[in-house]
Amino acid sequence: MAVTLADRAIGAIIGSAVADAAAQPLHWVYDLQKLKALLVKQPHPEFTSESANPFYRRDPGQQSCYGDQAFVLLESLAECGGLNVEDLTRRTLKAFGPGSEYDTPVNDPYRVPGGCEADMQMDGVAKLAPVVAFYAGKPDMLERVEGAVRVTQGYDACVAETLAAARILEHFILHGADPKVLDRVLDQLNDPNRANPQDLDKAIAGHLHQVKENLSRSPQDVIPAVFTNA
Repeated sequence: MAVTLADRAIGAIIGSAVADAAAQPLHWVYDLQKLKALLVKQPHPEFTSESANPFYRRDPGQQSCYGDQAFVLLESLAECGGLNVEDLTRRTLKAFGPGSEYDTPVNDPYRVPGGCEADMQMDGVAKLAPVVAFYAGKPDMLERVEGAVRVTQGYDACVAETLAAARILEHFILHGADPKVLDRVLDQLNDPNRANPQDLDKAIAGHLHQVKENLSRSPQDVIPAVFTNA
């Protein structure tokens, strides 16, 4: 049976959620020696039964804080019939603000609506599947992605990186697997008439070229030697 565009859009959302839950117990383990020791014990650590996350604790199988943001976004899109920034802001505050599961000594409040201007983390990329799946193929897809990201992240570099990731995911949703996807997105970023241009698009294109140059290398070879805090 042929895979349809709708199948790929749903698959992007489900795949993102499953991958997030699988990796959640090892989220934010920045001590590489500790991480190596953990991987010796469990070389296939997906859905490991014990969390090694030094910053917050979730039960195995639950989403990370990134996955929880994606779920809040998905819920808002579904109930509002599209992106509603006011509704998304309200839901984000409820999920992560005072009185939430994250408002504890272990799980500190994570993302307060308003858009942190100095935040360089990957929240936008990690949670973008629902909004890209909803708007894939529509002319305002990138604009909607930017609107969703800026609810919690106002830093332009984060927005530009997330928009490049959105271009990649949209291509997969619209066209299926494509080993040349980075070339397709680089063409878009170099197009003077591209949709939703960002001042940092040239720098993002440079990052994508760097990714292409290192695709044949293992993660251990390039993190953190090439991609710091990846």
